[in-house]
Amino acid sequence: MAVYKRTYKSYAGDLTPEWSRFMVIPRYAWRTLFQQRLITILYVICFFYPLGAALVIYFNHNTGFLAQYMPVPQGGFLKIESSFFYYFVSVQCSLAFLLTSFIGPGLVSPDLTNNALPLYFCRPLSRAGYVAGKVMVIAGLLSFITWIPGLLLFLMQAGLADKAWFDANGYLAGAIFFSCILWILLISVMACALSAWVRWKIVAGALMLVILFLGAGLAEMIREVARTDSGGWLDMANNMSRVWMSLFRIRTEHAFTLQESILDLLLFMGLWIFLLTRKIKAYEVVRG
Repeated sequence: MAVYKRTYKSYAGDLTPEWSRFMVIPRYAWRTLFQQRLITILYVICFFYPLGAALVIYFNHNTGFLAQYMPVPQGGFLKIESSFFYYFVSVQCSLAFLLTSFIGPGLVSPDLTNNALPLYFCRPLSRAGYVAGKVMVIAGLLSFITWIPGLLLFLMQAGLADKAWFDANGYLAGAIFFSCILWILLISVMACALSAWVRWKIVAGALMLVILFLGAGLAEMIREVARTDSGGWLDMANNMSRVWMSLFRIRTEHAFTLQESILDLLLFMGLWIFLLTRKIKAYEVVRG
């Protein structure tokens, strides 16, 4: 039948809610990521520390087995408090950053290299939805190795301990959640921004590590040479650690105030969002 004799009708089926359309991107991205053996191995390794922490909490409240082999003090061999969960967040967020350096560089750059953005935006997907979908690829994976096991460990400890422990340490649930979420959002947007500007995956992944460690190195160099703490504005990880310590109520000496550390992280976040939005366009004008 000739084309002009056909009668075309618009789609009359059920439509996906607008708020959830961005989830199409991570759903297919996760499937592709776990086809890579290295990513799968790294992701499995990230669960070792939470499993070890769970065993520590369990045996700390069930000392009968350990008492057969070693002397165990009354009340357990370890005091489970804010420092325990702070170190958990520190370790898991460090592993999350390492995992992001492998995952992030390949998220946006292929779409830009192959001019695939018009294919996304010709569908009912906004630019904000595209960015949210790419960020969700990383944020979803990192959630399962950071704040989700962290809250499970908190609930496990709260269930095994007495009510007095929960009354004194109930704030740790919020500290675990907000500490991990802040770090996840920051490094997710950072990875997407670097992926948009650096087309080579290896270079983009290495650049993430360079930015993290170079900032700390430059801050220390400025402190030693110029005798000033102004270089701390370049140290993203140290300022995040300052915010974590405040959430976990750990007292420590720090060159920056809490407000300055939060402002520094917001400036970094704004920088990554600005760089990312400059590249995410339906088309690009090339001047001869």
